[in-house]
Amino acid sequence: MAFAETSLSSRWAALSPNTQGALWIVISCVLFSIMQAAVKLLGARLDTFQIAFFRCAFGLAVILPFMVKAGPAVFRTKRPLAHFLRGCLGAGAMACGFYSVTHMPLADATAISFAKPLFMIVLAVLFLNEQVRWRRWSATAVGFVGVLIMVRPGSSEIGFAAGVALLGTFFVALVVVVVKKLAETESPLTILFSFGIISTSIMTIPAILVWQQPTWTEMAMLLAVGTLGSAGQACAVRGFKVGEATAVVPFDYSRLIFAGFIGYWLFADVPGIHTLAGAALIVTSTLYIARREAQLGKTPMRNKTDHHPVVLVEEQPATEKST
Repeated sequence: MAFAETSLSSRWAALSPNTQGALWIVISCVLFSIMQAAVKLLGARLDTFQIAFFRCAFGLAVILPFMVKAGPAVFRTKRPLAHFLRGCLGAGAMACGFYSVTHMPLADATAISFAKPLFMIVLAVLFLNEQVRWRRWSATAVGFVGVLIMVRPGSSEIGFAAGVALLGTFFVALVVVVVKKLAETESPLTILFSFGIISTSIMTIPAILVWQQPTWTEMAMLLAVGTLGSAGQACAVRGFKVGEATAVVPFDYSRLIFAGFIGYWLFADVPGIHTLAGAALIVTSTLYIARREAQLGKTPMRNKTDHHPVVLVEEQPATEKST
């Protein structure tokens, strides 16, 4: 057994950093897709707010041991209002994500979440003073055309759930902007802890109002949602840490493949032509933006872990200025 572990470790170490990073991202995509499926199954009986409450509470429980180990300094902050805003936006994003996953095919909800980098470009110009030139604006416009194709404003076929999914994606982009500002003075643990406290508090009252006693099976699934979410985020963070962003970002789009497969297997969901066409435009435009930024020697805006409309807890800071 020890020899097998050593051999596996040696093979892993022999891989290039970009290959390791890509594999970490793929693993995170698998975990997030399974989490989405669990949320959708739970949503057949439990309300979105109740599921989100457990996700926030379990996420907070995961952070607490690290907070205690780090010492009392990480519990203090000079920017409580910014933390409160980040917590409110993150909680809203999570609720929107859970609702959309519950009421839409997994592939559709996942595809809409890919619009986050497009929102990020607009918000970076407005709030982070980034300079964006015509090529990136053109690619962003193409990406938003893809969003319109998927959402189809006025279509009763997709309707309200798609709008909620898009709103959740916008909230995630706002969270990234706020986190970037917070990261200038606050430690990552402080940011994560404050989010856990605030989001759990926000979700408590709505969860009580719609409360249904979970069965033992549902409690196990709720625990799995929290565990898979935390594990998926850890893998994604690891992937971006060891690999170059431009090399690993494209693998994040494998979420659409995994979500489509799981959705078909468990729920008989088949992605429609509008979903595939819109997703193709979004993926193409965001990959072009990442490639363009790499050519300019900048760090591209990248899809972070909260990935899944469901994964909206510990988003990473936004990128540096680019042209």
